[in-house]
Amino acid sequence: MPNRPTSPHFTVYQMYRYTLLTSFLNRITGVVLSVGLVLLVYWLMAVAGGHRAYDHAAQILAWPLFRLIYLALIAAFGYHLVAGLRHLIWDTGHGLDRRQAKRSAWLVVGVSALLIGGLACWAFLGRAGAP
Repeated sequence: MPNRPTSPHFTVYQMYRYTLLTSFLNRITGVVLSVGLVLLVYWLMAVAGGHRAYDHAAQILAWPLFRLIYLALIAAFGYHLVAGLRHLIWDTGHGLDRRQAKRSAWLVVGVSALLIGGLACWAFLGRAGAP
């Protein structure tokens, strides 16, 4: 068998640890969000199923385990959104040198942490005073 390259990405792009880690996390959060769609479909089916089906689904989805799942989905959404914007900027050819890629990796982590914190506070604490 001839000695072929394993992937053109190894010869074309210079990938660094932080670039690989942020890209890998972006892919993982995309999978988490896809799995989370099952909950959304269940809730939508309950809404479409009528009052009894919705009440039953609301009881199940209010379990404490689901609050942890919602927090994981908020974290996945926040990170995936910010990292996806970074990838869109990379698609324009900007921010690809090592210094800029390292800075944008830290920016992705910081901005997504702020977004996750804000969304989590809004989702879990913002409804505390609601009837």
